[in-house]
Amino acid sequence: MPHYRKVGEVPRKRHLRVPQHGGDGERFLFEELMGEEGFSSDSALLYHRHSPSAIVAAERLADPAAVEWTADGALLPRHLRTTKLPGGGDPVLGRARLLGNADVVISWVAAERDSAVYRNATGDELFYVHDGEATVETSFGALGVGPGDYVVLPAACTHRWRLDGHRLQALVLEMAGHVRFPTRYLSETGQLKEGAPFSERDVRAPEEPLHVEGTDVEVLVRSADGLTRHVHAQHPFDVTGWDGCLYPYALSIHDFEPVVGAVHQPPPVHQTFAGPSLVVCSFVPRPFDFHPDAIKVPYHHANVDSDEVIFYAHGDFMSRAGSGIGAGSISLHPPGFVHGPQPGSMERAIDADRTEELAVMVDTFHRLRLSTLAAEIADDDYPWTWAGRRL
Repeated sequence: MPHYRKVGEVPRKRHLRVPQHGGDGERFLFEELMGEEGFSSDSALLYHRHSPSAIVAAERLADPAAVEWTADGALLPRHLRTTKLPGGGDPVLGRARLLGNADVVISWVAAERDSAVYRNATGDELFYVHDGEATVETSFGALGVGPGDYVVLPAACTHRWRLDGHRLQALVLEMAGHVRFPTRYLSETGQLKEGAPFSERDVRAPEEPLHVEGTDVEVLVRSADGLTRHVHAQHPFDVTGWDGCLYPYALSIHDFEPVVGAVHQPPPVHQTFAGPSLVVCSFVPRPFDFHPDAIKVPYHHANVDSDEVIFYAHGDFMSRAGSGIGAGSISLHPPGFVHGPQPGSMERAIDADRTEELAVMVDTFHRLRLSTLAAEIADDDYPWTWAGRRL
């Protein structure tokens, strides 16, 4: 994160004894320094009432995240229909893993119950909340989220999802590294520049500690070896205060300020996040290009160095009319396939003055593989929709 926060009670100096209030005898708070890249990058310092290392049991679990990938086949564009996926489960263990490589796994979740306490030690997680509301409880405090929110959970951030309704639908990216804001948006000291499409005012983070107490608390931990259940002697949400530049946060896609021009602007103007060998972009309602002869829908283009994934969240996807794509669809256009507007889209857009689409794009710079589950919900007719027929 590019800016510093302080929440709850934090002593003036770091790494000195801090007496606990209301304790019996002389007891001190326990510091937890949570840091990235060998403590040479962003970090946070949390103050616990109890030792965050005190576990009383551990058990290896069967991993529901195990994915069977499809065998290599013909190079084809794909249309995945998330509406065909069954709902159920929770936001952690109920993920339907659809696409992946060594850098990221992209999943869909339609959760119907709260999650267990969880931490993913393999990398950051990025949620895009499509529908429903939830409270993400963390060691840093609680964060309320709803439709259109991106939620960034740093690696090893202990958290729990609590649904505020009957269902939460979300696109989930599980990274093998960290999520950042694009460096071109940041000053040398890390402030978001005036020309960035959002500012620090748009970033929401926990504002007060949870102060949760409890004993023998189960925590699911994901590591490179799979899933383990730890039992903590005391609740990991017992933090009384924290400060630093590493913490969970939310950013609404509705706060993203689009860039428009006389002619069509390239995808990098929509970039919102950078991840390990990937970028995440936001397509939001905006005026169309205003040159009198502008091609208002995206021109045909080839992804020379990346797989392009788009999740279609809401609105009128004019360039995809006739393809079968609608809200809840995910498209995959691999390098080596030239794609663009569906037949007739360019002509229909001539008199239009704005687009009302809402979509999230993920470009990965290493090849994505398709899970067998994704193959089951793929539209077999999609590759031929530009021609209207197949041989």
